[in-house]
Amino acid sequence: MEMDKYQEAFAKFKAPATEAEISNEVNKIIEKNASNNLTANVLKEIHGFIDLTSLTSLDTRESIWKLVEKVNNYEGSRPDVPNVAAICTYPLFVETVKQALTAQDVSIAAVSAGFPSSQTYIEVKIAETSLAVLNGADEIDVVLNLGYFMEDNYQEIAEEISEIKEACRNAKLKVILETGALVKAEFIQKAAILAIYSGADFVKTSTGKGFPGATPEAAYTLCNVIKTYHEVSGRKIGLKISGGVKSAEDAVIYYSIVKEILGEEWLTKDLFRIGASSLVGDIEHRLGE
Repeated sequence: MEMDKYQEAFAKFKAPATEAEISNEVNKIIEKNASNNLTANVLKEIHGFIDLTSLTSLDTRESIWKLVEKVNNYEGSRPDVPNVAAICTYPLFVETVKQALTAQDVSIAAVSAGFPSSQTYIEVKIAETSLAVLNGADEIDVVLNLGYFMEDNYQEIAEEISEIKEACRNAKLKVILETGALVKAEFIQKAAILAIYSGADFVKTSTGKGFPGATPEAAYTLCNVIKTYHEVSGRKIGLKISGGVKSAEDAVIYYSIVKEILGEEWLTKDLFRIGASSLVGDIEHRLGE
């Protein structure tokens, strides 16, 4: 695609507000809604939006199997609380998750394509994605190449994401923007637009590795991109918040932002996820598990 195609896409979106204006709007949403949304019913909903995640260098087949067993054991223990949306691991453990998983309607997600830096060959990214899907991944989380982004190399970014999306076959593609590295709203907005127009099913804030994680301000910017894109195209893009979401209070802030900007129709696991490890335990403790 010619460069003007990218500018044409960017032009469909209003320039983001200033950082101060965004912070002000976010604070208004939090003050208006967060305490009201910190209820048992909302926490039950959020439990069903979680991508239960384990991404450490010390992960083993046994530790991942135990993680899956927790999800299996939760199944049906609280009929009023939906199970987690997905279990997210490195590609090496997709097969283990598939073998161990008996819980219904829980997806298998894998980080892929040179996670977390994205600094590897496109051939490797495609191969890793293809293998993860072949082994049973329903969802693939990849990182947008920030090196290309810093060079304004939009064509390379678009081609990479499009090729990875093709390698996903029927699996959903979540594109991580690493908002803690991009920092500015204008960069976050531009990266999100590139990811969406290249085939992303979800845009995701962070890897949780090496850069600051999600912020309410980044979520606000992404929600507005998703909203405008839906108005322009009719297509709904999902949002995944990850990196540093540890408590029920943290999760409710993001829930409140999504509800305020995108509305209740986005409050479903098909369109809203939170990537976390300790959040599940906190919510279950609050609900009296």
